[in-house]
Amino acid sequence: MGTGVPASEQTSCAKGDPQASCPENGTEAVQVTDCPIPEDSQPQHEQGYSSAEDSGQLMASYEGKAKGYQVPPFGWRICLAHEFAEKRKPFNANDISLSNLIKHLGMGLRYLQWWYRKTQVEKKKPFIDLINSVPLRQIYGCPLGGIGGGTITRGWRGQFCRWQLNPGMYQHQTVIANQFTVCLRRRGQTVYQQVLSVERPSVLRSWNWGLCGYFAFYHALYPRAWTVYQLPGQNVTLTCRQITPILPHDYQDSSLPVGVFVWDVENEGDEALEVSIMFSMRNGLGGEDDAPGGLWNEPFCLERDGETVQGLLLHHPTPPNPYTMAVAARLSADTTVTHLTAFDPDSAGQQVWQDLLLDGQLDSLTGKSLPSQKGVGIAGAVCVSGKLPPRGRQRLEFSLAWDMPRIMFGAKGRVYYRRYTRFFGPDGDAAPALSHYALSHYADWEEKISAWQSPVLEDRSLPAWYKSALFNELYFLADGGTVWLEVPEDSLPEALVGSMGQLRPLLQEYGRFAYLEGQEYRMYNTYDVHFYASFALVMLWPKLELSLQYDMALATLREDLTQRRFLMSGVTAPVKRRNVIPHDVGDPDDEPWLRVNAYEIHDTGDWKDLNLKFVLQVYRDYYLTGDQCFLRDMWPVCLAVMESEMKFDKDHDGLIENGGYADQTYDGWVTTGPSAYCGGLWLAAVAVMVQMAALCGAQEAQNKFSSILSRGQEAYDRLLWNGRYYNYDCSSQPQSYSIMSDQCAGQWFLRASGLGEGDSEVFPTQQVVRALQTIFEFNVQAFAGGAMGAVNGMQPRGVPDTSSVQSDEVWVGVVYGLAATMIQEGLTWEGFRTAEGCYRTVWERLGLAFQTPEAYCQRRVFRSLAYMRPLSIWAMQLALQQQQQHIKASGPISKQGAGLCTRPKHGPKEAMANPSPE
Repeated sequence: MGTGVPASEQTSCAKGDPQASCPENGTEAVQVTDCPIPEDSQPQHEQGYSSAEDSGQLMASYEGKAKGYQVPPFGWRICLAHEFAEKRKPFNANDISLSNLIKHLGMGLRYLQWWYRKTQVEKKKPFIDLINSVPLRQIYGCPLGGIGGGTITRGWRGQFCRWQLNPGMYQHQTVIANQFTVCLRRRGQTVYQQVLSVERPSVLRSWNWGLCGYFAFYHALYPRAWTVYQLPGQNVTLTCRQITPILPHDYQDSSLPVGVFVWDVENEGDEALEVSIMFSMRNGLGGEDDAPGGLWNEPFCLERDGETVQGLLLHHPTPPNPYTMAVAARLSADTTVTHLTAFDPDSAGQQVWQDLLLDGQLDSLTGKSLPSQKGVGIAGAVCVSGKLPPRGRQRLEFSLAWDMPRIMFGAKGRVYYRRYTRFFGPDGDAAPALSHYALSHYADWEEKISAWQSPVLEDRSLPAWYKSALFNELYFLADGGTVWLEVPEDSLPEALVGSMGQLRPLLQEYGRFAYLEGQEYRMYNTYDVHFYASFALVMLWPKLELSLQYDMALATLREDLTQRRFLMSGVTAPVKRRNVIPHDVGDPDDEPWLRVNAYEIHDTGDWKDLNLKFVLQVYRDYYLTGDQCFLRDMWPVCLAVMESEMKFDKDHDGLIENGGYADQTYDGWVTTGPSAYCGGLWLAAVAVMVQMAALCGAQEAQNKFSSILSRGQEAYDRLLWNGRYYNYDCSSQPQSYSIMSDQCAGQWFLRASGLGEGDSEVFPTQQVVRALQTIFEFNVQAFAGGAMGAVNGMQPRGVPDTSSVQSDEVWVGVVYGLAATMIQEGLTWEGFRTAEGCYRTVWERLGLAFQTPEAYCQRRVFRSLAYMRPLSIWAMQLALQQQQQHIKASGPISKQGAGLCTRPKHGPKEAMANPSPE
């Protein structure tokens, strides 16, 4: 290993042996730990998902005593030695039943033809690749980077492993050279040097790998994360705190492509200590983008406002989106910053390892490196050193910044500038200033993060798992392939803008925002899914939600009559019709906004839910923001899309009918005639149109929609209500009587918008509550022992509906929305119980942290990792806040907090320990 210790003398670090021996014969005697996993420590299958404790089996392997420096009590915590017992596979054709396979045979053949043309002829990536799904990797942690500037995910074991620098395009690749390494020196001699990684790679073999994971743990509470390392035999604890500027209602710092690593080193011994942390980083990822060569590094130093930052710039000029990465550290009165400009990340790494081993510092040669040669990699490193007295603590601060100001999407047709260029310039030379700003402002960011999160974290009536889920699921707002772009003056067509007075000033002030349906489902602002996820955006960055809505309104008024053959039906139809909400605003591998509807499976111009979801979101956004100009701008668009929707009410009974195919967000689940889901959304949208008409002084429209609502309510109740719940649809098939978990979606949005009860009641409250109780009894409690959330469809005889590929799935985002609906209707205990099953399944059992999928089944498979819809957990928080506001307005009836329960009469945290209802 090049550490000076013969392999035969390397010490082993077994579980239960934190005091491994450490020879002290000068700089050549450096402790090497080798950490096998003992047989008796293999993790057992995790049980007890109803427990309110948030660590459980994830920390069972932890043998250390260190708790770390200022690590919060709430969040997602896991020992670095943990291994997940359950290994699932992505959903594929082998998982489809024979009957469903026969139903979709034509679609499968058309998809294979399309996939071949896309990948082999056009040399592009499919917007949904059903053949090459992203495999299971149970490794991800909090992503670095603000909103819309690209993201870099650091795994919970410390690896830099998921990259989204080119907009919307992901590379799932662990870059081995990207590491933190610690060097400890006593009495002028190096006594311990260790890469803080449990990996044992085939490159950089001179480095001391194989950190003992039993004495380290990771703790995530997005946008921050902590990793605590108890160094065996050294009486030293390291706490690395990772910070990203995700700041609600902040439209500047939240856009910055930066992350900060603050290392707090605690010397628990009686001897003075010198400590160095080295941060090494490869220029590029070592893939085809690097292969041509021409990459180069250079040191920099920036002094401003009394703060000095030193580091390395890693220049990556590869087109079409060149960037510069900055690895930097803050220089203080009691720290030293050194660097190594270049080394070969694919070599044994002897040069850099021995350089650090010698004196705990790096060479710090001046000048630029030579450009890398074709096929040869280049990396650099920055080191911060400081001294600790006995029982003392030292802080060492690093930043990682990347400056890719000018971007082009896959079609390379237009140039865009990222949001942060408004504050740091568009010239590609901002990496030093970004680094300096991050290291100078992270303390302010942390104060704002704490002020935002504390009311939830300190609410004792809320269970610990919910506090983790609420904040950690927010990762997708930044790490959803997200872009936040400046809007050029000439990019907004005057003919369409004219009727919307606030569109131009809002887009030019706050920019254009887009995020993917999922990291595997590569379509921007997929609107039927954003319906669920939008609660996070409108509650935390409402101007971005309004910006997205204006963009959607613009796209609605446009048309693209290019003919396309759709994969499910084989029918040819226009890509986009006027006055119909688009499915999405495009594929980042093409030209988003210019070419919408990247989705090619169905002709969504005939989908029944998209127009309705626009109307419902417009009113919800108005209700939560109070923006009357926005409402008036959207009113004509709402009228237009509702007029388009009217054609689906073929018998003029005031209720739309589904078309006998999967014509809504459940795009693999056929719906025929009046249905619980789309019929409920329709009635809610009509009710909202009545409210908007009144606010806009449109009496004729108000009368029209009031009449439709009255007739539609009668038809909906007569055709679908069966005394216990609303039937799935009105077909002659057995699945018509399925219990759909999402049947109350219309009521959910009405209540979120201050409607749905009293004078504005659309669905009788008793029926809504009865339906939710039935869903809880069948879809939740009778499914997987009540421990996995709510299955989409359940037959009345108590078995999942297997009539489609989606009816027997659990959709995490739908479950969180269902839980919010339960809370709205006073079934708070049931709501928390329902949502808890999803959190514990995804985050604790399946190892899918920071990649929450769209769906999983009871056994074997998951589908579509890292998906937009689970952001709907913020609807639960809105429901709790509205519940509290209602209680305050009604007078004091309880001393409980935001998690107040009405059944049973204790908070959800206590309810988890007392699961039996009264």
